Amino acid sequence: MPLGTLAANLIGGYVIGVAAVVFTARVGLPPEWRLFVITGFLGGLTTFSTYSVEVMTHAVQGEFGWAIAVAALHLTGSFTLTALGMWTARAWFAAA
Repeated sequence: MPLGTLAANLIGGYVIGVAAVVFTARVGLPPEWRLFVITGFLGGLTTFSTYSVEVMTHAVQGEFGWAIAVAALHLTGSFTLTALGMWTARAWFAAA
């Protein structure tokens, strides 16, 4: 399993969580910035298409256990780190 794709998805998930809270809390920020940061930059960082190919490569080779494990690791890891990023940003705003 390529760890680079997993790292990009986990880091991207965390930073997207932080960015989502920042853009929600700072309503004065232009909506174009949100699109650029979340959809553009961080959307480019997270590599869903690469992840999909990695999962399907395992499945096509008959490695169904690996396919399920890789898919589960990416999804649960990304969701968990997105939630952690949101929690972190909320804690920063509460402390400020």
